[in-house]
Amino acid sequence: MSNTATPHLQRIANMNTTKHDSFAINTSELTRQFGNLIAVDHVKLQVAYGEIFGLLGANGAGKSTVIKMLTTLLPPTSGTAEVGGFDVIKFQGAVRRSIGYVSQLLSADGALTGYENLRLSAKLYGLDKAEREQRIANALAFMGLEDSSHNLVRTYSGGMIRRLELAQAMLHRPAILFLDEPTIGLDPVARHLVWDRLLDLRRDYGMTVLITTHDMEEAEELCDRLAILHRGRVSVVGKPAELRAGLGDDASMDDVFAHYAGGSIQESGTFREVARTRRTAHRLG
Repeated sequence: MSNTATPHLQRIANMNTTKHDSFAINTSELTRQFGNLIAVDHVKLQVAYGEIFGLLGANGAGKSTVIKMLTTLLPPTSGTAEVGGFDVIKFQGAVRRSIGYVSQLLSADGALTGYENLRLSAKLYGLDKAEREQRIANALAFMGLEDSSHNLVRTYSGGMIRRLELAQAMLHRPAILFLDEPTIGLDPVARHLVWDRLLDLRRDYGMTVLITTHDMEEAEELCDRLAILHRGRVSVVGKPAELRAGLGDDASMDDVFAHYAGGSIQESGTFREVARTRRTAHRLG
């Protein structure tokens, strides 16, 4: 693999000629209100190209709402956001072409093979037929799924499924990848394999990654920087090691989370949230 960005990513970078073109993600006063509830409250985030950036917070802190706004799934109530150099309101199509998204819930079809899932994704992304097969072959090789590409996905392990979903999300060579708890339900070996592939994506494709996680080891090992949300506001932004050092020599990432997120790491959540998490973990094996 080349250590430079692909021509497609370079074209995207060349189009980012606004005053915020040095940032893959740039928000100012980003706010989302639902009736009287302010879910996201004047959030400012700046994520550099090629950065792996973590978005942390307790359940209900506003992480999912931020991602929905950044991926054009939900309009802001006020404030601005640019993704890949494009305003999320004015240039929704350009934003969507610039990003990939892997949700917490399964997106791969277990009744199809890995190859068939990728072929379907390639068609949905509108890739040319002549280009499609090479992109699929490259993605399978990159994710280490060549030998299992013609097996039904329902026979895959959890780590293989996550790697397949990453392959689906990278087929169109997005500049920015959004991941919502990508290693939920995975065993330590599978979790580290996914981490390795994300680091490879950043190194070999110049890809920017924004990740949400409740796994403090994941936040520390994977993220260059992270932001912790509390009640819709950004409590702190910084490198994991710097945030730990700011609380003392013996501080852990759990301590950092508890201090800035307004409490301990939550294991509660609503019935729907718990059911969704357990259902996903079970299906991922």
